Parts: sequence; structure tokens; C-alpha cells
Amino acid sequence: MSTQPKPRIGHVAIFVRDIEKMRAFYTDVLGFTVTDEGPHPVASSLMVFMSSNPQEHHEFVLVEGRPQDASYSPAQQISFYVDNLDHLRTLRDRLVAEGIEIDRYANHGNALSFYFFDPDGNYLELYVHTPWYIPQPHGVAYDLGLPSEEILRQVEEHCRQGPGFMMEADRQSKAQQTMLG
Repeated sequence: MSTQPKPRIGHVAIFVRDIEKMRAFYTDVLGFTVTDEGPHPVASSLMVFMSSNPQEHHEFVLVEGRPQDASYSPAQQISFYVDNLDHLRTLRDRLVAEGIEIDRYANHGNALSFYFFDPDGNYLELYVHTPWYIPQPHGVAYDLGLPSEEILRQVEEHCRQGPGFMMEADRQSKAQQTMLG
């Protein structure tokens, strides 16, 4: 067994322009819960801690201080996992009701995603895992309007045709051998 520490991502914090607008988006639209808030202990910027998991105090943090004239987000994307296709559809419908345009839908083989921009221009991904794996990067369009069973049938068929296909459980087993020795 390796004694090498294996850090895991615990939370992400982003600088925002309008913290109240962003708090409303992440709580009202995406469903996060504010767990704490207050001034940063050094910079005095307001921080809003959020989570969707009762076992994690915070998974996501908003911090005042993004310059108004910042022309791009420093994050390439921020991704959030959901449990199933019905939850993915529910969130898509909430976003559309808020006037947020979905940028693209992507079948990654190992996940089904859609992408959009939050009110501050950060590129977000919402996704659900599948039981299949194909080498990444990979992405082809899919139709979230189809019944879940049909989407999954199409994804499995697509994955099985690709080189490097395997079940996700087999990929995880190989990754465990590689990472843990």
C-alpha cells in the first residue's frame, strides 16, 4: 500500500462581480444551500459558503472581488454532478425558465452533460455518470428530450462501437491498481 498522500478536490471558490446575484443563482436555480458567510479573514471580501451535501460544510464558495472589467472567467469550466437524468432535465428546465441558454449537450460516453454560462460568465457543466467508459476527451451531441431508456440505449451503443470501450467498473478497478499500487 502506498504511503504517498492522495489529495482529492474538496471545494472550489471563485471570485464574483455581484455576490447577491450569484448567491441567488446558485441557491434558487441550482439548489445549493448557504452554510456560512462572512468577511474573508485577510481581505475583508464577503465569502458565501455553499453545499449540496450535508456531510460537506462547503463544496462551493463565492468570494467578492472579481473586477468588473474582467473579460473572461479564469476557470475553463466548473462541473457539477447530479444523480440521474431526471435531475439533469429538472435543472435544465429551471435554467431555461430563468432565460439561460444551454450552450451544448455532450455525450462523453462516461457521462451525459450540458453546458451553459452562469450570470457572471463562468462556463458550467451539469452531468450524470453512465456505466460505460470510452477514452477522453470525447463528446457527441445527444437529445435530453428523449426518454431516459432511449438515451441510455443510444449511449451504450455508441460506446460499444468506440475503441477503448470498457465498463466504468473495469476502468475504476484499473485506476485503483494504478493509484494505490
